[in-house]
Amino acid sequence: MPYYDFRCNTCHKRFEAFLSYAEFDQKKVRCPHCNSENLTRLIRRVRISRSGSVSLESLDDDQMLEDLEQDPRKLGRMMRELSYETGEDLGPEFDEVVERLERGENPEDIAESLPDEPADLGEE
Repeated sequence: MPYYDFRCNTCHKRFEAFLSYAEFDQKKVRCPHCNSENLTRLIRRVRISRSGSVSLESLDDDQMLEDLEQDPRKLGRMMRELSYETGEDLGPEFDEVVERLERGENPEDIAESLPDEPADLGEE
């Protein structure tokens, strides 16, 4: 299926675009919300069905939890792994925090830079 997910780097909204395989490298995609071409293509998650006990076994791994406070990269990897385990899209804010942790940024600095409430709270 040639549907592709994008996130607009201007308005930060996610959207889906249909592109044939021939159009993929040729057609310019624009954000339907703000008309920007400044986009990031997102990779869709592949969901693999497993029993709940198998998929959440990693949560019981003490080694996984060691040194999380001292290693932001490890915390970011764990958060990404857990989001894959749940199969839920946790939104662009979550993705931004995980990416910053994976780059080694201090979690306290990240928390201070985030808004207290989401800007689009209650808007659909």
